[in-house]
Amino acid sequence: MSPSRRVLALTGLFLALGSLAMITLWSVFGTVFFAITVAYVLYPVRRRLAASGLRPRVAAGLSTVVAFVVALGVLTPLGYAVYVRRSAFFGLVGDLPQEVSITVLEMTHTFTLTSIIDAVQETATTMALDAASATPVLALKFFLFVLLVYALLLKPTLPAKAVYQTVPPAYHGIFEALHERLRDTLYGLYILQGATGVGTFLIALPVFFLLGYDATLTLAVLSGVLQFVPIIGPSVLIGVLVVVEVLAENIAQGLLVGAVGMVFIAGLPDLIVRPRLSAIAADLPGSLYFIGFTGGILTMGAIGIIAGPVVIALFAESVELLASEQRAEDGA
Repeated sequence: MSPSRRVLALTGLFLALGSLAMITLWSVFGTVFFAITVAYVLYPVRRRLAASGLRPRVAAGLSTVVAFVVALGVLTPLGYAVYVRRSAFFGLVGDLPQEVSITVLEMTHTFTLTSIIDAVQETATTMALDAASATPVLALKFFLFVLLVYALLLKPTLPAKAVYQTVPPAYHGIFEALHERLRDTLYGLYILQGATGVGTFLIALPVFFLLGYDATLTLAVLSGVLQFVPIIGPSVLIGVLVVVEVLAENIAQGLLVGAVGMVFIAGLPDLIVRPRLSAIAADLPGSLYFIGFTGGILTMGAIGIIAGPVVIALFAESVELLASEQRAEDGA
């Protein structure tokens, strides 16, 4: 049964007002988007709690607490590590040689690092001041995030009911396919990447300690966070440490850091964690994931970390749906 004209008119009104609301509230759009994706991932937790006999409000509240604890557990070590080790970072940058000479084919090239060092120190100082001044705004957005997650988990089936009542039954299969792709993509981004990040942190902690670094906790936290960067991941950090050691004329230490870091920090977590959780992740090639991640960050900022891969995954699913529809018509 096709929807009535009144339903179509209300659908158009909903889309128009939704677009207007997005434009008006663009400054908190990222918070709203992240809340929706987190609620999407937490819905199975809420469903299990409700099935165990808990009231919907209690189940939604406990699920929100899970999101709050996880977010706090991710952000607190990162903020603590960056704050505590800031002086060590500036000291490391300050200890770099002012000039570096490289000999290639009996020709010596000298590179001056003074301007680069000054730029790094100035950028880090500016970022610290900006973060301190933005603390009230971040606190308000975090409160909004928690409130939205709770509200979405309290009535999780309302959006699906609205879609199924508005869209003709012939198109329900399309939305179900997109729903499954979105669910698998978000599970892959939050659960798979998060678990891999935690595994990387636990492996990197003793590795950096045995390699003799004082900022063991900071480097381990950064290694875990960099797991969210597709393809390159913690290898970026290992590469930076190798360059620092080489510039400090510690060639042997640089080679050791490169070999051990690439095997145990950049490679081992993928071999241990990912195969165990790969069943819940979306079947999205790493190249497309990298395109979505990079393009999302460059276009939308921090929100692009999630939005970019999600858009690419939904686009890939739409291509598969179109191809299967074409094959069905050709077969008929």
